Amino acid sequence: MGIGVGGVWLLGGRQMNLGFEDGPVRAPAWTHNPLPSRENQLKSLKGTTEFDVLVIGGGATGCGVALDATTRGLSTALVEKYDFSSGTSSRSTKLIHGGVRYLQNAIMKLDKEQYDLVKEALHERANLLKIAPHLSGPLPIMLPVYTWWQVPYFWVGIKAYDLVAGSQCVKSSYVLSKRNALEKFPMLKRDKLKAAIVYYDGQHNDARMNLAIGLTAAKQGACIANHTEVLKLLKKTDEATGKERVCGATVRDNITG
Repeated sequence: MGIGVGGVWLLGGRQMNLGFEDGPVRAPAWTHNPLPSRENQLKSLKGTTEFDVLVIGGGATGCGVALDATTRGLSTALVEKYDFSSGTSSRSTKLIHGGVRYLQNAIMKLDKEQYDLVKEALHERANLLKIAPHLSGPLPIMLPVYTWWQVPYFWVGIKAYDLVAGSQCVKSSYVLSKRNALEKFPMLKRDKLKAAIVYYDGQHNDARMNLAIGLTAAKQGACIANHTEVLKLLKKTDEATGKERVCGATVRDNITG
């Protein structure tokens, strides 16, 4: 048994145009699979099935691992002590960004690794906005500028961010005059304000996105249960090496005890 400690998205059985080819794409057959109840999932956990993988934790990482494992053909179980997205996966910045500051490092230090990181992140941003439009969308971000020399400096940097995104640019950045910036954001500090620059990144509902991954894993056959706590890990001695290894876990339904 493998244990992981804690996308693909639940899209439903409708016709979708994901932008990967011309015309609508028919939803795959597994999207029509019924979602098992929590009671049935617990029965599966208590049954005679030996799972290939047990994932502990139902956050974004745990649900992602469960989804990846089950779609690779591994029998997969996931247990979460509290509720899905009860921790960090509901308390993120909600941003889907390419990392504009990493681009600054890439340009200033001629760091190709940082540049590649930004390119990959921008690609992932575009993909997420495309495949989960019900849970994500464009987010305008305004940067107030208080010295004249920073206006062209920041504008060039943000335009470079747009250029690196290329055809996957969410929306083109632009400059706002002091008057227009104050009209949109009257609480801005007025003294010495010169202009403002607006650029776009993505924003998503992190908790619902996490839940969508978990539901997709369940539809693909993973056995998933929330409010189910791991009390201890079970171990056995490997005859070949003489070392102990994890072979399972004792878990408790925290709702019924």
